[in-house]
Amino acid sequence: MIDVKSLTRFCVSLQRKKKIMLSVSNLSVQFGKRILFDEVNVSFSPGNCYGIIGANGAGKSTFLNIISGKQDANSGSVHLEPGKRLSVLEQNHNAFDEHPVLETVLRGNKSLFEIKAEMDALYAKEDFSDADGERVGVLQLEYEEMNGWNADSEAAALLSNLEIREELHYKLMKELDGKQKVRVLLAQALFGNPDVLIMDEPTNDLDYDTIMWLEHFLANYDNTVIVVSHDRHFLDAVCTHISDIDYSKINHFSGNYTFWYESSQLAARQRAQQNKKSEEKKKELQEFIARFSANVAKSKQATSRKKMIDKLDIEEIKPSSRRYPALIFDQEREAGDQILNIELLSTSVEGHSLFKNVNLNLAKGDKVIIHSKDTRAIEAFYGILMGEAKADSGTISWGITTTQAYLPVDHDDYFESPVSLVDWLRQYAKTEEEREEVFIRGFLGKMLFSGEEALKMSNVLSGGEKVRCMLSKMMMERANVLVLNEPTNHLDLESITAFNNSLNNFKGTLLCSTSDHAFAQTLGNRIVELTPNGMIDRHMTFDEYMTDSKIKELREKLYQQS
Repeated sequence: MIDVKSLTRFCVSLQRKKKIMLSVSNLSVQFGKRILFDEVNVSFSPGNCYGIIGANGAGKSTFLNIISGKQDANSGSVHLEPGKRLSVLEQNHNAFDEHPVLETVLRGNKSLFEIKAEMDALYAKEDFSDADGERVGVLQLEYEEMNGWNADSEAAALLSNLEIREELHYKLMKELDGKQKVRVLLAQALFGNPDVLIMDEPTNDLDYDTIMWLEHFLANYDNTVIVVSHDRHFLDAVCTHISDIDYSKINHFSGNYTFWYESSQLAARQRAQQNKKSEEKKKELQEFIARFSANVAKSKQATSRKKMIDKLDIEEIKPSSRRYPALIFDQEREAGDQILNIELLSTSVEGHSLFKNVNLNLAKGDKVIIHSKDTRAIEAFYGILMGEAKADSGTISWGITTTQAYLPVDHDDYFESPVSLVDWLRQYAKTEEEREEVFIRGFLGKMLFSGEEALKMSNVLSGGEKVRCMLSKMMMERANVLVLNEPTNHLDLESITAFNNSLNNFKGTLLCSTSDHAFAQTLGNRIVELTPNGMIDRHMTFDEYMTDSKIKELREKLYQQS
């Protein structure tokens, strides 16, 4: 008897076959008893950008390594369309230290580079033969077909777009600083218009302008992109699909990260509402999609290539198995009108000015994004505010009704003693009830330290676990002013999203420095930038601030070395 469903699927697959660039069949990966992937079947088509998401340890980087050929699976296969080229963003920043910058980019197209190297070697021969001449002729044709004669100029243009100046193009990679290396390796991955582009955390160590350039580049990229990123703004800007690793499978969902997150939350709520009629649930889903469609139509990220709303199927929306920490920042008491006053604050390091003449008067409810091109300026500023460092000159005064909770970028000092998480958190309790083990275990459980995990030693925690502990500490302090320096470092997407939502609901005052674009844009109602020659203070959103032409001109002036 013919299985109609199977036949239908087969016919659909035949129709789509020509459009599939990369496919994975029956992929299984197991480490010991832990099953990472179980019979995964998934395909990736041209013109789409797939954002790979999943909880910590779900196998995002492992999956990228398998499809790029760096790692083997226990079983299954990866098929790239014949004649197509796959490019991977290099994670080892020192891999090309002994090579010139421009050559490093050209090496991104291995076949092209090898043809050029062989031609150069033949031309360099002292005893150039007729056979060598024939071989050169063949190579030249291949080189021309690959647009090789324009390779140097295309590589140079890529580097320039990524702010690698021309005078650096012929230097060795080891002569560049870390951030410059990242940009060169990004140019290497993008060079030559690869058919499949694979990137793991491409926005790490990139500044705002470079990320914006990359977002625009990928939004208009016609080939297949597969990316892992914790940057939600980036995922929203470039992704046509979200590929969710859950229950050891990978499922594609049309749309960007925000749509996936909001729809999965809606699906979870609906699953909990068992008594609700199916017609009501369907109507609720349709209304949600309509609202989202309207928002997308108005957004800057919407492009003609990304007509994700047209492809949405409410039936494909499923609740996720994700666990989100319960983050709620309450205030023990509301602050008065006097929050923080700073006058003529200046500091320097080894004779180099970090910031100068900072005057700042915070109002109650201000949510300030503290920004600077020099991270040392931000660390020094927070150190002075929290009484951990002294300024060269100037004064600061906190309002008498304010209380501050601080998350420094480096918090390892808090976790040196080998005590259980229960005992670690107990030291920040304010009442006898809070000191009770039942209360603390419940608190830690909400922060995803359930069961035996609450008894882990504080000196063996991962980076993400330490941040969740610091956030637990801050919540128990119930301060009316939160001071946060790179709060999303080490956190997974689930924790970042929950954290962002919680801070949006926080009624107190906030000072925050972050490289997370979505954090900065959704939280900040005031931007303060610290520069060596003064400060900029504007009441506007982060995107408004960064795209304002007059502010851009002022920023360039204030960062110029005197």
